[in-house]
Amino acid sequence: MADELTDKLIEEILKARTRVYRIGEPTPLQRIELNGGEFEVYIKREDLSPINAYKWRGGYNAVCVYHKETGCDTVVAASAGNHAQGVALAANKLGIQAKIFMPLSTPMMKQKSVKRLGGDNVEIILIGDDYNVSSQAAKDYMEGNNAVYVHPYDDIYTIAGQATIADEIMLSGQGPFDYVFLQIGGGGMAAAVSTWMKLHAPETQMIGVEAEKQASMKASIEAGKPVELDYVDTFCDGTAVKKPGDLCFKFIQKNVDSFITVTNAEVSSAIQKYWETIRVIPEPSGALGLAGLIKFAHDNPQAVKGKKLLAVITGANMDFGKLSLIASQSAIGAHRRRYIRFHLNEERGGLLDLLDHHFKGIGVSEFLYGKVHDSDAWPVIALEAAPEEMEKLDERLSKAGLKFEDVTNDPDTRYRIINYNASLFKHPLMMHVHFPERQGALRDFLRTVSGIANVCYFNYAYSGEAIGRALMGFEFESQSDQEKFLGLIKDSVVDCRPVDEAAAKRILQH
Repeated sequence: MADELTDKLIEEILKARTRVYRIGEPTPLQRIELNGGEFEVYIKREDLSPINAYKWRGGYNAVCVYHKETGCDTVVAASAGNHAQGVALAANKLGIQAKIFMPLSTPMMKQKSVKRLGGDNVEIILIGDDYNVSSQAAKDYMEGNNAVYVHPYDDIYTIAGQATIADEIMLSGQGPFDYVFLQIGGGGMAAAVSTWMKLHAPETQMIGVEAEKQASMKASIEAGKPVELDYVDTFCDGTAVKKPGDLCFKFIQKNVDSFITVTNAEVSSAIQKYWETIRVIPEPSGALGLAGLIKFAHDNPQAVKGKKLLAVITGANMDFGKLSLIASQSAIGAHRRRYIRFHLNEERGGLLDLLDHHFKGIGVSEFLYGKVHDSDAWPVIALEAAPEEMEKLDERLSKAGLKFEDVTNDPDTRYRIINYNASLFKHPLMMHVHFPERQGALRDFLRTVSGIANVCYFNYAYSGEAIGRALMGFEFESQSDQEKFLGLIKDSVVDCRPVDEAAAKRILQH
């Protein structure tokens, strides 16, 4: 890369300082505890910025430059959320108009934030199913309306604004850092931070972190030029970019030392780690850096021992509706949860025997089972334990002579599909079953009723409440056994209530 381009960026970073701090304060670095303190971890808290994300820096800086240079009274931007907020903030502060093109799927929370920050100076145009369609629509509008387009990442002024993150890191007094983990979507933040930090601390290892099915920068580095992916996963929506920026590619090619790709489950685990350590819930892309840090430290324990590591929370504009998915994935990402499909004989007490004898020290967080055969059963159980216990699980189950398979990543598990054949149920009774969420409570209940009842349907997922809630189906050899069962459970600590007649009819129809 020509030195002139680097010199230009450095010059613009120095100028960006005077603009960015007109509307925002430096964000803090915070130390968190990981892995028993064998290495130091610091977090750059961009979630504490004026828009709860770092992109106000580049958006404001670029709008200021273009407004001064061109005298434009309208700027145009495309964004899935955070860049839009930065441009909206800039337009409001400068008293100019901003037209912001956003995907149709943009969460309402982010749309409201853009309007709140921009007020009457902002118009939102919802178009397309992803950022790429919105971006093209914004460029088409710009060309026909004498407006200036503010790119979210591939612009020297945007990159310069983002680089103030690195400037604050260098001035924090907490360095020098041995490893810095930077999330990459289009590449603006990673290009900015890596360039400035390599200038002042060339020994620091800069590691780019990308999400699975989003690793366009790694693919581009390997190809020697920016390449476009055919498909991008949108779980980490803030980094869901098919092709990295041309400028960003040049800076990252020179200044980022290596790359890590993390799964969505590992990102979810990093979000949980943020909640447990500093009580913040970043958006998925905001936790990418920590996900990469955790994975790197796990794979390279000797390399990080006694070292200083840094990651950036790039944003905390979380879509609330995503929390349930993140919670379900976090334990998988931390290697604490696996979904195992067992093959058992379909006989009374078979499930109880499985729970009683084979899961010592292992928790059950989900149970998915429906009777589909008279003699064979295939329950799916989510098992949770410390990672070291999980590593021994296969050996333990094999030694016990159990037939099983790992279905953690299978689609029917992910979507909680429970196959069952209601025509096989004998004198069935569908029940709401509520039990104390403590070890052994449900097993004691099943042990109590096992002499007269057989479980033919079981749908349970741990919800974090003190009470566990399951939808269960019981079958009986006779109607009289069903009546005995109802009498038996009256004084139990487990609360069983029949499903209402209409719902039970729908469940049991065949």
